[in-house]
Amino acid sequence: MPKGGFPGMGGGNMNNLLKQAQKMQKQMEDMQKDLETKNYEASVGGGAVTAIVSGKKQLIDIKIKPEVVDPDDVEMLQDLIISACNEAMKKAEDESSEGMKKMTGGMSMPGMF
Repeated sequence: MPKGGFPGMGGGNMNNLLKQAQKMQKQMEDMQKDLETKNYEASVGGGAVTAIVSGKKQLIDIKIKPEVVDPDDVEMLQDLIISACNEAMKKAEDESSEGMKKMTGGMSMPGMF
């Protein structure tokens, strides 16, 4: 076996590949930290219910307009809350996925995000 690694793979090329992988890992960590500091907001029902989630995908606030609180139609309010929360979570997930696509050039990275 030639000195410096596997046949057909120069030691310098492998070092460059490792450096690029480490750089990409650092960029992904920085991107994740940045996303975690952001808040994502979604409103449904014409603004009747607004949910705000953190980049860590935790519900941090929910706002409900008083006029949609109808004791005779609690189900509608529950549905609006679920919809607002799901939409806010989707916004957080979409931004995370978009950031990953930009970083990886569209390559699939199993086990990442």
